[in-house]
Amino acid sequence: MNKVIGVYGASGFGREVVPVIRSSSKAAGAQIVFVDDSASIAGPINGHPVYQWLEFLALNSSEKSVVIAIADARVRLLLADRCREAGIPMFDVTASNIFTGDDIQIGEGCILQPFVTLTSNIVIGRCFHANIYSYVAHDCRIGDFVTFAPGVMCNGNVHIADHAYIGTGAVLRQGSPDKPLTIGEGATIGMGAVVTKDVPPGVTVVGNPARILEK
Repeated sequence: MNKVIGVYGASGFGREVVPVIRSSSKAAGAQIVFVDDSASIAGPINGHPVYQWLEFLALNSSEKSVVIAIADARVRLLLADRCREAGIPMFDVTASNIFTGDDIQIGEGCILQPFVTLTSNIVIGRCFHANIYSYVAHDCRIGDFVTFAPGVMCNGNVHIADHAYIGTGAVLRQGSPDKPLTIGEGATIGMGAVVTKDVPPGVTVVGNPARILEK
């Protein structure tokens, strides 16, 4: 093998990511494989072999890279650290039909699925997941290991801290330059929630307008 791209996570999202990688010119000539440490998952899956981590490391390849297709931000962090310690770089996945405007800064290991839009003057951290039809508008700041489920609407001047999860169809109202809307570290925004005010770290909010879900 000359070039191998490992998709860490052989569940639903990983299977969605693989065709996007196949269509990328960056993946030309590469073999795409799944990497999954679950003993219950056997390959091939959709024509691609499945390896556990140590098996993937042992593959005879001149060039390996990994994309982490796992939604759980804490697990993503652990796996990113594992790859870094092994000297294996992240592979950035960007669908051919995404739109990116001016002055977009984005960290390594991103997954930008089809029909994602990033408008202008945006800073995004490491291993960002933006699922289908999500958008990020102007002057947003997004931390590391943040996940957007399908159809997230993140309007301008929103600041999202590390490890936040934004659920399917959630709407984050526009902030302002002097008072951005903030989503705290590790917060979860529920499916379809309409966020009109700041969300503290570590909580889950649901509903319209979004309110903290009491445990």
